[in-house]
Amino acid sequence: MQAVEQEIRKFIVDNLLFGEEDHALDGDDSFLERGIIDSTGVLELVAFVEGKFGIKVKDAELIPDNLDTVNNLVRFIGRKTGAA
Repeated sequence: MQAVEQEIRKFIVDNLLFGEEDHALDGDDSFLERGIIDSTGVLELVAFVEGKFGIKVKDAELIPDNLDTVNNLVRFIGRKTGAA
């Protein structure tokens, strides 16, 4: 799952932090609370996750417990792909 985490972090730096690599982001830091993501960013994140990992994110799954931190995303993707 380390490769999944690296892909997520790369997406966040490239697309939500606009390449600002020195931005310290702990695995449990909330994207919403840190101001990293907004509603449009959530849509971008979901599109990335669906495309990169070949999963479908259902409307009911669009919750912070699944999408609001790097660690939550890694666990969510693991459950959806059967890797966790």
